[in-house]
Amino acid sequence: MRLDPPPLVVKRLGTVEYGPTLEAMRAFTATRDVESADELWVLEHPPVYTLGVRSDPRHLPRMANGIPLVRCNRGGEITYHGPGQAIVYTLVDLARRALKVGEFVRMLEQTVIDLLARGGMAAERKTGAPGVYVRDAKIAALGLRVSRGRAYHGVALNVDMDLSPFASIDPCGFAGLAVTRTRDLGIPGSAPEVGERLAAILARRLGHA
Repeated sequence: MRLDPPPLVVKRLGTVEYGPTLEAMRAFTATRDVESADELWVLEHPPVYTLGVRSDPRHLPRMANGIPLVRCNRGGEITYHGPGQAIVYTLVDLARRALKVGEFVRMLEQTVIDLLARGGMAAERKTGAPGVYVRDAKIAALGLRVSRGRAYHGVALNVDMDLSPFASIDPCGFAGLAVTRTRDLGIPGSAPEVGERLAAILARRLGHA
């Protein structure tokens, strides 16, 4: 007998500030119960650097550019978010779905790889460097926090954004790491459109038609 997957809701939030969104994810995760639907939040952020819990100060911005710097509670190092980047936050009860954290990270990476493949572009993972890469340039960053078996944060895919703020940091802790975006790869779609496609692929991987 086939069991239906747990409920899933996709929310399209538009462009929202990072700080309040982080607090909303924390609050949702802290108060959800066994009946709560999992949620995918599709959105963009205004310009912001975010630092994971173990970020090394050596990777911080090397010059003042007016972009705020926010420490958060996800894994990983420093990264940049800005308009034109498709973000899908994954508020998913991993325990309920019998998913291990590493398995879920690979699922998120494969979701991006599948999306790029549909646009005719081959992408790959790199051992020891979570995310998705095209020709050695990073196109998507991942970061998760798991509390009581429930994940939040998620995946950020560069679509049609200004990439210059990445030059002031060591993206994800790697000095000199090149970054790229879907626009430069000939893959059509705005950040909201690509975010919608990304969420749809992930939903199917989670068992939802």
